[in-house]
Amino acid sequence: MFHPRRTLKVLLLPLAAGLALAALPAQTAQAASTLTNGGFESDGAGAATPAGWSEYGTTAASFSESGGHGGSYRLSHWSSSAYKVETYQYLSGLTNGTYKLTAWVRSGGGQNSAYIALKNCGGTEQRTNLPVSSSGWIRIVVPVSVTNNQCTISINSDANAGNWLNVDDLTFASGTGGTSIKGSDVSSLVKSEALGGSYKNSAGTTGDALAILKSAGQNYARVKVWVNAADGYNGKAEVLALAKRIKAQGMKLLVDFHYSDAWADPGAQSKPAAWSGHSYSQLKTDVYNHTYDVLNALKAQGTTADMVQVGNEINGGMLWSEGSTSNWSQLAGLLNSGYDAVKAVNSSTSVALHLAKGGDLSGTRWWFDSAVANGVKFDVIGLSYYGYWHGTLYDFQTTLDDAASRYGKPVFVAETAYPFRLDSEDAHENIINLESELVSGYPATTAGQTRWMNDIASIVEAVPNGRGLGVFYWESTWTAVSGNGWDPTDASSGNGWENQALFDYDDRALPAMAWFSHR
Repeated sequence: MFHPRRTLKVLLLPLAAGLALAALPAQTAQAASTLTNGGFESDGAGAATPAGWSEYGTTAASFSESGGHGGSYRLSHWSSSAYKVETYQYLSGLTNGTYKLTAWVRSGGGQNSAYIALKNCGGTEQRTNLPVSSSGWIRIVVPVSVTNNQCTISINSDANAGNWLNVDDLTFASGTGGTSIKGSDVSSLVKSEALGGSYKNSAGTTGDALAILKSAGQNYARVKVWVNAADGYNGKAEVLALAKRIKAQGMKLLVDFHYSDAWADPGAQSKPAAWSGHSYSQLKTDVYNHTYDVLNALKAQGTTADMVQVGNEINGGMLWSEGSTSNWSQLAGLLNSGYDAVKAVNSSTSVALHLAKGGDLSGTRWWFDSAVANGVKFDVIGLSYYGYWHGTLYDFQTTLDDAASRYGKPVFVAETAYPFRLDSEDAHENIINLESELVSGYPATTAGQTRWMNDIASIVEAVPNGRGLGVFYWESTWTAVSGNGWDPTDASSGNGWENQALFDYDDRALPAMAWFSHR
């Protein structure tokens, strides 16, 4: 059990629970140019103030105890009553430049705030929330630019009674951080607009959804391609038109080929009607020609794709049954046809393979081990990760890190999302609509949605060796608009996703868009 309870500490008189931490605590004589006791091993369990560190606020709530990440001990924040505490270390004599703090953390959640900050470093304070994870340690990174030869490392809790966090194995060294992809899928946008959908910024002013997303910090857009959709959307013509708008906003473009006339996902990989009855050899040609045709048209109009997914959530393969994972040699041939077509149009366009296995370590290994063994060519690994379906945040980080290391490829989150409420705006039941379906520590509120996205971004940023590229939010613009439902063959079908869009039921931009500006 990870509940960091301690009896000795509660015998000490805590300061008032409402004590504010806004004032800067006095710097201590402990100042040094390197981090001291980052693993909290110097004092053993029960240290009221770990060596090298200072405390401010409800100091009785900050202590070292057994159960470390890499060693025997860790820092814990906990109290039987509400508390506010900061555990900090002041570093001086630093050479100016870019630094990165790395830390292993756990938290039971429920705090008003729980974060690690780098402050007084000469520029803007850099802050990263602690993800809610009681099942395992999660690594986070916090980059900062030091311009005044000093920096304060600060671990903060503004917590309710019984809330806890653990921090261990902190390092502070030269290095850069940040992710290059801060994106969202906007595949539903064109149809939404055609049917009267509108979008507003946070102030309530109506505008172009792409411009609103860009102003919030989005730099990449993802768009799906169906071959011959029943509703006439998400085909080549629509993708070309949308790509012009995306590139006009200065964003990069990810083209997501479904190789189907409708949704392709782990449960459905149906061949397009026009390819029905084709031999395996012909299907390879179909994949090549379709991929080349769309991408070459994009290039011709000056909107070359920056990344391409050859298939969407292809856990079980694609173009069933010929391209099923029950026949890896054939699946490899289809995937390589797509890869070759992408590179024939533009050799610098990255090719991603995309699975819905964000928290499935063994499943991801099996799939990519099989792909490598069968000579499948790819540049990037994309994973869908929905916390209410795909395991814990610990599972997610473990899988993401392993994929990056095992295959030596960059990784990114191709899809994630989280609800900001549970009720529906239209008559269609939402896919996630019960409290019991939520991830512990992340309520279905605007604050819960925002925290989810910030924490996902932090985990991707922490992938070792800079291989974490970033995150795409899935269907940020899929609000409830009559006729823009989930089924392209049925105009009366509703939308089960509007409570997970990035625009609220008044069509205003939600606070969760702030994650686009996450370092």
